[in-house]
Amino acid sequence: MKPLPATLALLLLFLVASYRDLAVAADGGGGAVVPDAVCEAKCGKRCSQKVAGRCMGLCKMCCGKCAGCVPSGPFASKDECPCYRDMKSPKSGRPKCP
Repeated sequence: MKPLPATLALLLLFLVASYRDLAVAADGGGGAVVPDAVCEAKCGKRCSQKVAGRCMGLCKMCCGKCAGCVPSGPFASKDECPCYRDMKSPKSGRPKCP
């Protein structure tokens, strides 16, 4: 009966590795997966003095792609988050993130 613990250990290792691969695939292979509530709160601060609907949508998209990095306030420098700062709109080449 000694092979049973070894088999269970290998099975557990396989399941953990598979779960990790699925999490990375869901993230697009980029940075860490960020809960929606984190981006919601950070973008709420960032968009507090801007046109909320459009700002929040773009900010949450950028936050998710930048592993939760969002400048700290409505007028904070985008240099706090280089990923957020450097994301550009494909059509116009202008900054995508508010």
